[in-house]
Amino acid sequence: MYNFNYQYPVRQHFGRGCAEGAVKEELARVGRKVMLAYGGGSIKRNGLYDRVRGWLADCDKEVTDFGGIMPNPTYAKVQEGARLARERGVEFILAVGGGSVIDCCKIISAQACTDTDIWEMQYSEHRLPTEFLPMGAVVTASGTGAEQNNGAVITHEAKRLKQPLVGAYHSFAVLDSDLTKSLPMRQVVSGAFDTLSHCMETYMGRPLSTNLSDEINEAVMRNVITNLRALIANPADDFARGELMWASALAENSLLKLGKQTDFQCHMLEHAVGALTDCNHGQGLAVIHPVLYRHLLADGKAKLARMARQVWGRDAATDGEAAALCIDSLQAFIKETGLPTRWSEMGITDEAVLREAADACIITPGCCHRFSHDELFEVLKEGI
Repeated sequence: MYNFNYQYPVRQHFGRGCAEGAVKEELARVGRKVMLAYGGGSIKRNGLYDRVRGWLADCDKEVTDFGGIMPNPTYAKVQEGARLARERGVEFILAVGGGSVIDCCKIISAQACTDTDIWEMQYSEHRLPTEFLPMGAVVTASGTGAEQNNGAVITHEAKRLKQPLVGAYHSFAVLDSDLTKSLPMRQVVSGAFDTLSHCMETYMGRPLSTNLSDEINEAVMRNVITNLRALIANPADDFARGELMWASALAENSLLKLGKQTDFQCHMLEHAVGALTDCNHGQGLAVIHPVLYRHLLADGKAKLARMARQVWGRDAATDGEAAALCIDSLQAFIKETGLPTRWSEMGITDEAVLREAADACIITPGCCHRFSHDELFEVLKEGI
């Protein structure tokens, strides 16, 4: 493991039915003017919006609504939220939703506190924001782990890019599995695969030698596989639903990343495709991962072989054979859960779009194989 310093700021409230008590407890600590941020309206249809507004009223908060945050939040939406926060004198942001809502709010939190364009600050000036509006998250769709960190993925439509930005940490996260019950199963599956992808992307990062962070990671991966299968078999399985929610948190609260330089080449490639197609994130990852791993098989052989044995329960006489079994097991699991295995299943067939995505993709230093943009294009083409 590499050297590290660790300090973690996010308070966790976990458990079925914990949301009301947790939100009221936390709101007692914040200013009166609260921005309530949410997505496309599902929280209004399922009644959660009215419940949260009631909790805010009980806490005597002045509420500014900010709805309509899209599944792949845009930079224009960030700027809209930041302007509204400044105009209304917002003192605290409460994000209610999944990763897209939460990511958008992290950058709103930073942009509201500076006149400097946050994208230009980070990508042109190579500076990070230092002032933020405080915020908290009520998670309604687990998988991204967005509530656990200060990174966000934002689509800059004018630049045709979907890339990471650094924003605010939440002061608290509410993980009430009851709030995920209205999600369609396809969204639950997509989110759980995102969790598994986060784990694999961290596991396949450097150093490749066995270490404690990776051994903990193996347990989280096994947990995701077991409990996603259980939840698909029985959507009323509250235990499995809660396990997946906590696994999502563990994958992104830095614990598994301690002493690691993470990989995340698959994520960067999916983000590049998502900027051009607005595709579902978890589904895009499912298409890319097996193909990408076959391309890095030679360099990642030992680690993939260990994943085969420790996570998938597959073994072979040699590491090369075991590594191939790991990729086969992953591919079979993707198919078993109903996730797409080809871009064409998602309506993506234009090679020119994939070429543009490959050329725009960030090359990550933690990946065990140094990809070229041309090789990434081959990865994407193989997925059609």
